[in-house]
Amino acid sequence: MITGGENLVSFPPSFSNDSKKLLVCTGSTISVFSTTTGLLITELEGHTSLVTSIVVVPVETAAVRVACFCWTASLDGTIRYWDFSTSELVKTIEINHPIYSMVIPNVASSLFGSKSGKQSKLHAFISVECFSKHTYQHEGLQGQIHICDLTHSRLVGGILTETQKPESIILSPSNEYLGIVNKRRIHIWSIPQREMNFNSIKMIKLHHTKTFKSLAFHPTERIIAGGDVTGRILVWRVFGSKTFFGKKRISEGKHDDDADSSPSTWHWHSSQVNFLAFSSDGTYLYSGAKEGVIVVWQLENGIKNFKPRFGSPLLYFSESVDLSTCYVSCADNQIHVLKMPQMEITKTIAGIKLPFSCPEINDLSSTGFAFDRSSGLIALRAENYYVQFFSLFNNLELFQLQVIQRNYQPVDDVTIIIHILALSSDGSVMGTVHTTLPEEDVGGSTTLKFWSRVSSAEKGYNLSTVIHEPHREAGISAVVFHPNNDIAVSTSHGGDFKVWVHSTSKQKQFVQKYGWRCQSIGSYKKKPLSAAAFSTDGSVLAIAAETVVTLWDPLTNVLISIIGDTSARITELCFVGSSGYVLTTCQGSEPKLTLWSLSNLSIHWSYKFAVESVSCIEDGSFFAVLILIPKSIKPNKNFQDGFILLFDVHQPVPNATWSVKKANGGRISFIQDRESEGGQGQSPMLAFINAHHEYIIFDPFNNRKCLISRKTLETNSSLEKSDFGYASIYGELPEFDLKKDKIPAISYMSSERPWETIFSGSSHQLPSMTKLCTSFFESLLEKRPSVSLE
Repeated sequence: MITGGENLVSFPPSFSNDSKKLLVCTGSTISVFSTTTGLLITELEGHTSLVTSIVVVPVETAAVRVACFCWTASLDGTIRYWDFSTSELVKTIEINHPIYSMVIPNVASSLFGSKSGKQSKLHAFISVECFSKHTYQHEGLQGQIHICDLTHSRLVGGILTETQKPESIILSPSNEYLGIVNKRRIHIWSIPQREMNFNSIKMIKLHHTKTFKSLAFHPTERIIAGGDVTGRILVWRVFGSKTFFGKKRISEGKHDDDADSSPSTWHWHSSQVNFLAFSSDGTYLYSGAKEGVIVVWQLENGIKNFKPRFGSPLLYFSESVDLSTCYVSCADNQIHVLKMPQMEITKTIAGIKLPFSCPEINDLSSTGFAFDRSSGLIALRAENYYVQFFSLFNNLELFQLQVIQRNYQPVDDVTIIIHILALSSDGSVMGTVHTTLPEEDVGGSTTLKFWSRVSSAEKGYNLSTVIHEPHREAGISAVVFHPNNDIAVSTSHGGDFKVWVHSTSKQKQFVQKYGWRCQSIGSYKKKPLSAAAFSTDGSVLAIAAETVVTLWDPLTNVLISIIGDTSARITELCFVGSSGYVLTTCQGSEPKLTLWSLSNLSIHWSYKFAVESVSCIEDGSFFAVLILIPKSIKPNKNFQDGFILLFDVHQPVPNATWSVKKANGGRISFIQDRESEGGQGQSPMLAFINAHHEYIIFDPFNNRKCLISRKTLETNSSLEKSDFGYASIYGELPEFDLKKDKIPAISYMSSERPWETIFSGSSHQLPSMTKLCTSFFESLLEKRPSVSLE
């Protein structure tokens, strides 16, 4: 079983002490990525729900210099201590309620797992949900902040504060303060530096007229910055002078805004400020929002610089321990590693593209997924008019393709929608359909594009043909490819379908023009066409015309037969291998799954299912359907809202059933892994991807739980080698081979264009000018065969 498609940017990641690894919250696991290669190194498995916080223990003692330790918190109500160099779980603390955020002041004093065995008292501040029965539920307070003694695995003191929902806790770099944003207020607590006494913790509140969304502490001075929902940044200087350093004590229920001066206000962002972070020396303040731009503010005068063109809203930002790199998490499920201080992107850790909102088009079904069954790839649409190609077996992005060449900003309104992606059976050809939305009911257009794969090594597609308005003003409902030949069919709601063929024509000499052209046009009683499919051998083309299925010869465009009819419009159809059956689905008020027999052109059996997706095996009689649980049935405690059913055409009873989550908007497909042992001889796997782009791959014909493993872990299971001694300062020495000459010889092999190479190389190794000029001028002379005169 393989799972993947996790959200990499749901919570902030953390750098390792050597800045060579990045620990990322990926669902219920902690993934350790290499910042040098961007590949997955290992995973920490043990939590049973979302991991929300990662705190890496700094290296300050000789006892922990070799090992790499970290604390993690999760919604499963546990805090765990790991040695992520060996993926070993050292300690588990049960809190028994969801933990949304955790910070650990003075975490360097922790010596868990060290050889000395000594332990110093360590406390964590945690933000939990509905921890106590004494929560003021009538006031809608669901979040609480507690103190946990990590050394003795217990809570200490009472509740620091209660909020409407659990809030993220921010710790100052000096470990002296921590704070949260709570609507229009910022709560700041001073942390006792000697002994953690709950009664000695003091708190102040800073107020604003707008809702806060982010905050940051200065590394050395008592300066705090807060960002609100309007894009403004407020900077308070010398906060807490009276409360934290005077005799004044804030009683419960009261507040104090005792900064020595009113806050400075900076404004550039047009939307809420998602993150704020001070530089290590406190000179600059970094901010990020929806525009996809890091703004660098000079704290002294407010002058700003920009690091633009990330192409997606920014979520989190942090510098590494050695200050050589930093990361920025983007909303498109990418984490960029930047080199400081130039802020150049050196590596990108890319996950599967996350769903994004776009306008719906009337009467046009949107297929944002396309499976390459032969290689286990999925193509899915992304923002910025891109299509991402993602390896399901490796959980790795292969490449991206921009379908529409346009300038795009994350704050722009969506005016063009890619609503159809289609791949040929071998993945060599791709078809895309994008629609330009009309402005005030004026304009609008539909464009069909065909793309040809360059090569498997280059991993990309070249644009082959662009067809504007292929069905006049009607929208395209489906695009399918012939299984064996370069033939494609597009159907439209206007009532016609077109057969496209790939042609090659010669113009002039040595010039070839490739492209797709329309070979034939067909229709059936001018009814809107909603779906299409080729048979396994490509001899029959099935097209859904409202409630009936029409069968055509794709080469002659002759109508063969009609199968009908259903009670509602057909939304999807496919041939079940070479079994002689056609599967159709209907949605709406009367959903239905129907299996038709081609031998007698009648219904074989049917179910009143709300089907979200179907997939058929190319060679065989099995097919799988993804159905939705009716709204009248309440979901169980695990919130499963759908089922995957495996059928054999010869019997209406499912062979196997699996319950799934987030089925609405999901897709299923049989895929084959060519790189696995056995190759094409193995039975196909079944892939399910849900509406959040999380997926699972399993063998539907085998009941074993663990059948296959992710290859990324097999190839990158060991941690990267660390440099010590001379290599850590000056780098590794080059390898010397005594058998080779100290000065490499220059080749003078004859060439038709020798000037392209004879001047290459170091100046002290080049031959004399006499030899170079002689070779150069000889190459310019016309060579003729010698003729003997006798």
